[in-house]
Amino acid sequence: MKISLMKLKVIWRRFRRSSPAYNDHHLRYVAQIQALMRRADPFASWNERANWMIDIAQWLRMTPRDGIPDADTWERLRHQRTRFLLDWLDRNRDTKRIVQATLQKTLREAVGPELFCVTGLPREPAFFSELWERVIRMLLPRPPGKQDLSTLFTAMFPKPADADWLLGLDQNTLTRIWKLCADEAIAHNYRQQIDEALTYLVSMVIAVGVSSEFRQRLEPRMPLQATPFFALRRELEKYLLSGVHDESSLRSVRMLIAVCQAQTDRIYADLDEHGVSVSLVYRVERMRAQLNRMSRLIDLRSALPEEESAAQVHALLIDLIEAHHHRASVQGLAGRSFSLLARKMVERNADHGEHYIARDRTEYRAMFKAALRGGTLTAFTVLVKGILPAGGAARFFEGAFASLNYASSFLLISAVGGTLATKQPAITAPALAAKMQSLDTLEGLRKLMQEIAYLLRSQAAAVFGNLIAVIPAMLAISLVFIYAVGSPVMDPVKATASINSFSLVGPTPLYAAFTGVLLWISSLAAGFADNWFALRKVRESITHHRRLVHALGTTRAERCAKWIERHVASVSGNVSLAVLLGMSPVLAQFFGLPLDVRHVTLATGTLTAAVASLGWHVLLTPEFWLAVFGILGIGALNVGVAFACALALALRARDVPRRVQRLVYRSVLRRFAASPWLFLFPERRESSVEALPTQPAVEQPPEEERRTGSDR
Repeated sequence: MKISLMKLKVIWRRFRRSSPAYNDHHLRYVAQIQALMRRADPFASWNERANWMIDIAQWLRMTPRDGIPDADTWERLRHQRTRFLLDWLDRNRDTKRIVQATLQKTLREAVGPELFCVTGLPREPAFFSELWERVIRMLLPRPPGKQDLSTLFTAMFPKPADADWLLGLDQNTLTRIWKLCADEAIAHNYRQQIDEALTYLVSMVIAVGVSSEFRQRLEPRMPLQATPFFALRRELEKYLLSGVHDESSLRSVRMLIAVCQAQTDRIYADLDEHGVSVSLVYRVERMRAQLNRMSRLIDLRSALPEEESAAQVHALLIDLIEAHHHRASVQGLAGRSFSLLARKMVERNADHGEHYIARDRTEYRAMFKAALRGGTLTAFTVLVKGILPAGGAARFFEGAFASLNYASSFLLISAVGGTLATKQPAITAPALAAKMQSLDTLEGLRKLMQEIAYLLRSQAAAVFGNLIAVIPAMLAISLVFIYAVGSPVMDPVKATASINSFSLVGPTPLYAAFTGVLLWISSLAAGFADNWFALRKVRESITHHRRLVHALGTTRAERCAKWIERHVASVSGNVSLAVLLGMSPVLAQFFGLPLDVRHVTLATGTLTAAVASLGWHVLLTPEFWLAVFGILGIGALNVGVAFACALALALRARDVPRRVQRLVYRSVLRRFAASPWLFLFPERRESSVEALPTQPAVEQPPEEERRTGSDR
């Protein structure tokens, strides 16, 4: 029966080879394969043999002459080339022996621990050194290492799609490739190199796991020898010495790897509570990757049957390809290291932003009154800015004086409970993103629409209050200045230049958008300061400071620490915004960039001072009305750009799928087009805000699509 089946298989092969399609592929590939296989030489140098193997892998990926087909056809074509190459070698046994000897000699001489314990894993001990190393690797190719299997492996599989190709190979093809490339001696050699890689990885895990920064967040009083990291090393050494048949040691090693992974989860929980360190996040991610690689190598080492071992080798190679290309991504490193920091900043700023959202008429009036105070104080800021010498001092000192003026004004506004328009979106957008839960349901979308309405009303109240207060306050200050000093706040040349600088026709929209970015950066500075305060435990340090406790007493020192913790984000945000508004134009001009800042409240106060300096006849000129429309554009761009940047960061931290984002944007635009006044002024009955138009755009997505979006 077996002989009959073999005869039928031979007949089928002959029948298939007689088909036109097979003959076409045969004529196309034979010449290329013969040219490649003639280069096989077991007595050639290492570099020549390595380049020959790279050329074979490149031939398998070679694009057809008639263009790039679709993904499925391309995968089938690559698998067809692989099988055709193996069939051709089976028919040419003399060439196959030379090719097999060349491949086996190359793999026998290759040094493998680097492949198993370094490829695809972060190499550097710190985040910024790893980031710099990846940037250099993107610009400069890696120098070829002598007999380095890691370099050969990454050169043979240079694209992420190679993992899909390897994943699609059937078991029979994999077995034929293994028999062609390796034998029992090579397998035994690589098992020893896997043991060396496991020893190296556990040493790296211990070095980080027993560091003081880790132990302080886990069990600071636990002896080092009792930590799960030292226990993992002891059990791993016992397992490596006992052999692959010791099931008890194998279970202990796997259990301790899971315990060490659980310790990294505890580190993340501590970071969520006490602040995020990018350096610590990087080391935790590095340890998790090393523990996962150890699990993969142990699974391969413990696979006894030949079929199971081949499957584990297959899985390991795919994991190495994916990890290598994932590690080569600078964006991936930054995204993983900063995602937790971004989420923490969003959560902390969301707590601060709740105070800036007006949800009823009472809070709307309170926001409007706070904006009136802020606009009144901004008029004095404009006065000081107007009397500062322009061009009389060095540009650096001019920017420094402007920064001091802005900082004192913003801090004073915050101290008296005032509000500065356009500074809120950077803080309130994370509070809005914190509400983005269950957006795939109509109820969740309705709640989000309600929050958006509250937020836009708050912004409208702040802008209206600032502008209504700054105009009369600036007029009164200008008149008092004229009667007290005998000259206007601005000379005619400076006043005319100020009016022209706010014209809608010109670079004003660009400057306003640039100012919106600066507003967002100031919110980041506030979040960083708040996170740093929690991470360094500054409150506890101030509370238990010996000299401070001796001078103020225990109760007052504790009150001082709580006050600083409560206001550190606000003070940092105000000071950083002042420095950005004052020094950014100076730095931009230093590099030859004609950039300036345009803040709606400051611009309105400056325009009012210019009109008061030139006289009322300026109101009839077209330049004045172009400046008025320019200020309207400044306000819209200040709010819009700052809000968009902050919301983008918040959405990234919350991992909201893009499809859900588009659904939200469409719903907001439809609601705003239907009832624009609803987003600007409070209504007597707030229940009307919750009403949403029954549009097809807000229908609940299918369950399968929802799972796909959440996976992204």
